[in-house]
Amino acid sequence: MLNYSKYNHKTNKEWVTFVHGAGGSSSIWFKQVREFRKHFNVILLDLRGHGNSKPAIKDAFNSKYTFDSITDDIIEVMDKEGIASSHFIGISLGTILIRNLAERFPKRVDSMIMGGAIMKLNIRSQILMRLGILFKSVIPYIVLYKFFAFIIMPKKNHKQSRLLFVKEAKKLYQKEFIRWFRLTSEINPLLRFFRAKDIGIPTLYLMGEEDYLFLPSVKKVVQRHKFSSLVVVDNSGHVVNVEQPSIFNSKSINFIQNKSS
Repeated sequence: MLNYSKYNHKTNKEWVTFVHGAGGSSSIWFKQVREFRKHFNVILLDLRGHGNSKPAIKDAFNSKYTFDSITDDIIEVMDKEGIASSHFIGISLGTILIRNLAERFPKRVDSMIMGGAIMKLNIRSQILMRLGILFKSVIPYIVLYKFFAFIIMPKKNHKQSRLLFVKEAKKLYQKEFIRWFRLTSEINPLLRFFRAKDIGIPTLYLMGEEDYLFLPSVKKVVQRHKFSSLVVVDNSGHVVNVEQPSIFNSKSINFIQNKSS
């Protein structure tokens, strides 16, 4: 069972579930918790091997994580708490998990808010993945992670996001990093499927204008998917919830409230 924090609202029945990205933890939502607790019931998850959640299986080299198995973890938490459905908010790889959960359990997802969404790996992203595959077993994972973080979040105003994610990533073990990195073998066909299919669930993409690796593909997806909308946030990179929390919070809360009314 995943480690998670739960905050109950006195009157509102709506749930909001936050899903962080690879190498992060529920702590990356520290600029969201206070505002969202005013309006909704809130669940903050630590994914497998992240934060205070333990890896699912001891032998990391002989076991494999899949997007399905990780999304099953989230459903397990919902079932334990008796949550029939929830609005979901994700960042980075967390957006892939949310979309995968929505494909498998559409009735459990009221809406999706995708920050720093990954919908396609461009050439530079694919080169990064291949470098990671080549060196993941010979270079300390934190060196690779710092390199990836700098490529994805290169500007001075992205520094807080970089440091936050690197700080959380240091809590991972090398074996756990490798197990998560192996998910990249699934990612291209899965993203291709997501781009092709309009799932029919209200979706808000919140993307930093400086998220140059992932923003172009999201713009194309929103043009084709009629249930999707996009807000491009000025002066922000990939981790928009950290770099522009006021905008992220207000846009997300308004979106959920409009879908709930």
